[in-house]
Amino acid sequence: MNGRRVFVSGQDFTVRGGSGSHSNGGVDIGHGHPGPKELRIPTVNLLDGAGGSVAEFAALGRTYIPDGHFFGAYSDILNIAPVASAVLGPAAGGLAPMPCLSHFSVMAKGTSQVFPGGPPVVKAALGHDITKEELGGWKIHTQLSGVVDNVAENDADAIEQVKRFLSYLPDNVWEAAPRIQTGDDPSRRDERLLSIIPRSIKRPYNPRIVIDGVFDKDSFFEISPDYGGSRITGLARLDGYTVGTMVNNPYVRGGSMDVAAAEKCARMVQLCDTFHIPMVVLVDDPGFMVGLESEKAGIERAGTRLVYAITQSKMPFVSMIMRQAYGLGGSLQYRPNNHLYRRYAWPSGHWGSMHIEGGTSAAFRRIIEQSPDPEARRIELEAQLKALASPFRTAEATGLDLIDPRDTRSVLCEFVDMAQGIIKTQLGPGCGPTYRP
Repeated sequence: MNGRRVFVSGQDFTVRGGSGSHSNGGVDIGHGHPGPKELRIPTVNLLDGAGGSVAEFAALGRTYIPDGHFFGAYSDILNIAPVASAVLGPAAGGLAPMPCLSHFSVMAKGTSQVFPGGPPVVKAALGHDITKEELGGWKIHTQLSGVVDNVAENDADAIEQVKRFLSYLPDNVWEAAPRIQTGDDPSRRDERLLSIIPRSIKRPYNPRIVIDGVFDKDSFFEISPDYGGSRITGLARLDGYTVGTMVNNPYVRGGSMDVAAAEKCARMVQLCDTFHIPMVVLVDDPGFMVGLESEKAGIERAGTRLVYAITQSKMPFVSMIMRQAYGLGGSLQYRPNNHLYRRYAWPSGHWGSMHIEGGTSAAFRRIIEQSPDPEARRIELEAQLKALASPFRTAEATGLDLIDPRDTRSVLCEFVDMAQGIIKTQLGPGCGPTYRP
């Protein structure tokens, strides 16, 4: 693929529905041959199989205890070389975990499904009648469950997306990601960035204009675009170098972190850390999603997984605060360890442990309640606190670099170029698993 060797694994649905069996060598195939772990090359899984079959019991004359021995190798390779899975038909039974045991997965629209047990199994176990598409089609897994990253129009599109994903990555963790010449001037300034942030905190803006203005032209490859929409995640290039990125999307939940967004961001951080790819975070974070439904979904657990992934990572990490950084969600622009980290901000930025609106009522509740005019007193206190929220006060006190938004691209290109020397010292596998599905 793209002139590089890959290890290919797949099923032929026209033979026993793609099920492995002893009679055709499907259970023992590959023994004695080098795998991707030994070859240290990317793996491409072409998934199109129905999983196990009870017909095998008749052929064996007995049943057998499933041991899932193959999952050990599938798990190990995630920390060594890139893995991409294209679901081109059913991925049932033992194939159902394969999209998750990948760094990138894509499924063909309308012809592929993922589930541990198909409609007959559901009918027998639960008494429900359901179609394959309703049970495990692309709308379920790319929009609701997040099991599969992207959807493709057809098989050919799925293969092209796999090719593009792999073009950003090295063959293995002992190599740096390939650099290509994009022809995009590192000093290019996009005038739209000067006025893209609205003066009203309640007004959204199109974050894709920022992505277009900052990264190399047409280099952004989005991962999981239909899941966890309050975060935009993907791979891109800066001066030809591969970078990962996480960007708040104010059009979805105001850009606040929910469980789905936290899950996909954690995977993106782990992907970049595993393959020594610099991380660029474009920040407009109002904080974690609050409310009963967020609590029921377990926002603390999902958010903590992202916190853990960031704090344990070592790849070069740079954040650019464009508008806001509040609370737990806002703190995730910071990487607190001894590895290369830089932070910049635009003059439109503001931040804090919590928003002044709302936070004032909590912090000064007694003072406000005892006032002759509580509402007027609240407004007065908020005005006093907002006067302290100037980003220039923070810059003067801490040395924070405030930059012209139009210089964002050149600043980030310089950071990524500087990071290459650090990356050379980090090549190789991490200490323990660096990628957890």
